[in-house]
Amino acid sequence: MYYFDHSATTPLLPEVSELMDHINKDVYGNPSSIYSIGRESRSIIENARKQIARSISARPEQIFFTSGGTEANNHVFWSLINNSQSHIVSNVIEHPAVTKVLEFLNPLGLEHELVSVNEDGIVSVDDINKAIKPETSLISLMLANNEIGTLQPVEEIVEIAKERDILVHTDAVQCMGKIEIDVSTLRVDFLSLSAHKFYGPKGVGVLYVREPKKLSPLIIGGGQEKNLRAGTENISAIAGMGLAAETSANSLDKKVVALIEFEEQFKSGLNKVFKKAIFNGNQSKKLPGLINVSFPGNRSDIIMTKLDRASIAVSNGSACGSGDIKPSPILSAIGLDDSMNLSTIRFSFGASNTPQQIDYLLTELKSILI
Repeated sequence: MYYFDHSATTPLLPEVSELMDHINKDVYGNPSSIYSIGRESRSIIENARKQIARSISARPEQIFFTSGGTEANNHVFWSLINNSQSHIVSNVIEHPAVTKVLEFLNPLGLEHELVSVNEDGIVSVDDINKAIKPETSLISLMLANNEIGTLQPVEEIVEIAKERDILVHTDAVQCMGKIEIDVSTLRVDFLSLSAHKFYGPKGVGVLYVREPKKLSPLIIGGGQEKNLRAGTENISAIAGMGLAAETSANSLDKKVVALIEFEEQFKSGLNKVFKKAIFNGNQSKKLPGLINVSFPGNRSDIIMTKLDRASIAVSNGSACGSGDIKPSPILSAIGLDDSMNLSTIRFSFGASNTPQQIDYLLTELKSILI
């Protein structure tokens, strides 16, 4: 299988798989136990915490482990229940792990407003500013979109928020290993990550919290994660995530160069294969290696089926909505009509790809497109 859906998930790095296998076999102590094998487990967890902290220029005590980006996002929003300031500003192209949670919390007194985006998929700083109310306590804005890859003006919005004593959360799940993540520059209060997006295991993630005292627990029980996330830790997954984060940060420049080269090769070839192709989203302010393309006159589900028969994996949007052959809300938000929406494919390149694979992809597309 030639895999061009790295924005959905990434394959495990071999060294991550080896580390996790070793821990699952040999390190079975409960990290909360005081005897030696428990202390060994605790040491592994704290080393991973340091690795992740270094990868985003944070401090270890600001890193909290979760089951993934969805839980990390939920944790931030649920913490605002019963807050005297109960209004959140976000935008229409956020991941469902933001928009659906906000909808769910409405009956519990947490109000929100979703700001629109322009045709490039970028939110207006002025529109965010206008949406702020006296009772606004949080602005939640993804760092990069999962379907079209556009980058949002998070740093500019943080400036506005700080002036008005408003917290800022960013869903940065798509970003590790594709752009630099530096919380000292971003100055956000909360940041969500998910290991399986940067060649780590599924089912584990991170919530960065600038000031942990501003966060309430989501899962109640034991005293793990400084009483903010109860439950015995998944030692091997946390260790694998730590190594994957460290590797991603250390090899960032090399990976970005490769992603840009893949993207340029694909775009150049596609323009020859299918001149009517339309590239969606801002093509300069976006993640490298993530390309959202509309193929007028061709249904995306048919394209994907034929590519699958040729052992090629692509998607028509977020994997969280896979199986739903209906227009993407994100593409609708940037102005695509239903016909064009349902003719759109997302290609996301990664470490498992080669130039030869992209040539094969282009050859197959040429035989499919009409």
